[in-house]
Amino acid sequence: MTSPLALTLVGLAIILVTVGVLLKGKMHPIIAMTLIPIIGALITGFGIGDITDFYGEGLERVMGVVVMFIFAIIFFGILSDVGLFDPVITALIRATRGQVMLVTLGTAAIAIVAHLDGSGSTTFLLTIPALLPLYKAMRMSRYVLLTLVALSASVMNMIPWGGPVGRAASVIEATPNEIWAHLLPAQGIAIVLVFLVAAGFGLSEKRRISKRSLHDATATVDVNAIAEEFRRSQAEERAKFNLTPRTGTWVTAINVIVTLALIGVLVSGITSPGPAFLVGTALLLITNFATLDDQNDVLRRHAPTALSMAGVILAAAMFLGVLDGTGMLEQIALSLISVLPASVGAYIHVIVGLLGVPLDLATSTDAYYFSVLPIVQETSAAFGVSGMGAATAMIVGNVIGTFVSPFSPALWLGLGLAGANMGKYIRVAFPLCWGFSVVLVLGAFATGMMA
Repeated sequence: MTSPLALTLVGLAIILVTVGVLLKGKMHPIIAMTLIPIIGALITGFGIGDITDFYGEGLERVMGVVVMFIFAIIFFGILSDVGLFDPVITALIRATRGQVMLVTLGTAAIAIVAHLDGSGSTTFLLTIPALLPLYKAMRMSRYVLLTLVALSASVMNMIPWGGPVGRAASVIEATPNEIWAHLLPAQGIAIVLVFLVAAGFGLSEKRRISKRSLHDATATVDVNAIAEEFRRSQAEERAKFNLTPRTGTWVTAINVIVTLALIGVLVSGITSPGPAFLVGTALLLITNFATLDDQNDVLRRHAPTALSMAGVILAAAMFLGVLDGTGMLEQIALSLISVLPASVGAYIHVIVGLLGVPLDLATSTDAYYFSVLPIVQETSAAFGVSGMGAATAMIVGNVIGTFVSPFSPALWLGLGLAGANMGKYIRVAFPLCWGFSVVLVLGAFATGMMA
């Protein structure tokens, strides 16, 4: 029988090596989270049969999340392909009327709508090219644009088909829908705070512009032309797909009804997200594409993204299954508990949550949720904290930094589209996002969401 000390040391080694490899970016997460724990299990004396059982147990925990990710990505990919959200974004651009305050508030609203699909890359692709001409015409800072889009998208990343909630669900054995339902009050408050931040940016930008006499802060620009250019560029981009989707008011109406019905199902908890997105995807396919060829083309177009995320979660089943099945996680938690004063141990999840944004700059999303969260959950459980409470602290604390971290590929895309510098962006966004995160964590803790 392997000693508790050996399990602790090997478990820590698995976590540290995996985090290190992911940080260096030299190895795909699927490789790291599959091979490293297997090696650790073999070193501690477990056989192939044991490892197979561990993986089976881990697979049971993540399979629902995998199904949700695959069909959620395809579902929102179809909505993007047919331009369902384009009229909303175009209307919001026109609604700003070229006024500084309305531009910053509109930016937040547009980014929130754009991130309904949970994809950071899509959000930046929709918002930055659409709004950058408006910011340039108003002589407003591109870093304000980037920060508002990043903050708004981060808040929306609490949705169940977003990466953080899906990853956390595979760790604490709860469905993404259950976690989202628990997070909804915090997300609602966060959205209100986003608009307050946007208003603050609007005031500061208006003062800066007036002070430097760069532009009359009360003047307007031709937002109709900017909105039309956005509509035209989106149509040209979709033309490259060589798809022939159905058009007409009835098609749009069905798309809206299916989307609203799906969100209603998710909020009500009538069924789990997996089958809901499966049915929703099937309805969108048959509604929007008449031919089998077009339906196949749409699936092939979005399959790489869907399978890439699903593959990472399936690999996490091995990582989590081995750490849990061998008893390594338990021994690490017991070792940590033995050195933590009771007064601190009961709040370990809150402490880590408060450090969530800095941790996002020092680690990757996969490492944070698959390596740090299991230890925090196991440790805090000894002090009576539920798995949901631990996950809430870490999601609320970390999610705001999603698009501040240089480990986010979507952020690099956004910087490239805006022609911005990473260092300057972090100097603007990091203090704001960390402060925003701290307020959310303390608020969630005060209202009992982290118990």
